[in-house]
Amino acid sequence: MTTFLLVHGGFCGSWVWERTTPALEAGGHRVATIDLPSSGPTARDLRDLAADRAAVHSALDSFDSDVVLVGHSGGGMVLAELADHPKVEHSVYVAAMHPQKGQSAADLLGGQIPGWMIVRDDGAAQVNDDAEVVRQALCADVEADYFAREVHPRYLLTSLSALQSPSAGPERTHLASYVICEQDQAIPVGAQEAWASTFDRVERLPSSHAAMLSMPERLAEVLARTSSAA
Repeated sequence: MTTFLLVHGGFCGSWVWERTTPALEAGGHRVATIDLPSSGPTARDLRDLAADRAAVHSALDSFDSDVVLVGHSGGGMVLAELADHPKVEHSVYVAAMHPQKGQSAADLLGGQIPGWMIVRDDGAAQVNDDAEVVRQALCADVEADYFAREVHPRYLLTSLSALQSPSAGPERTHLASYVICEQDQAIPVGAQEAWASTFDRVERLPSSHAAMLSMPERLAEVLARTSSAA
């Protein structure tokens, strides 16, 4: 049995893993998720990358066994901060940012604000109000009616300070895998390929950016396979 801690990316909460969790549990694995303090419903309560790191660090410390730490999208920024945590036996980046020390998520986005994202004047960013614009960018392989009804209303605000926080990530002390999402329209596949070239193991899914929404069972199979390899 493997213990997984699943870390969401920007604009999401632990809800984004609700299809992947039972698929992993059906394979006999233990699964935990966490809500990062950089995302939430109220701008004034949002925190930065350091707060995200502290929250995941505390969660890791609470486990009585080693953990496979999984991060999606901006969650990769948090994984990089915990590259030397003694409880992490393997980290898995799913279409996730992989910064060099000193790089922020904004740097990795090239300083550009994509059309599916709106920057507010209260220190937060949100997804576009047009559900179809967001679906095409993040998960075009999810059925449109389902996305508009069940997914789009659940997106949260994300802290601009978290997006602008530079990585202080230490050298990695454990094995790591990268899952490239080959139909990703949010993080360029070329960038994922470049990041993946520095990892110990590379997997691929023919999915959009949000593989946990469009093909959760196949993502669970990949995660289980990487844990076995570890």
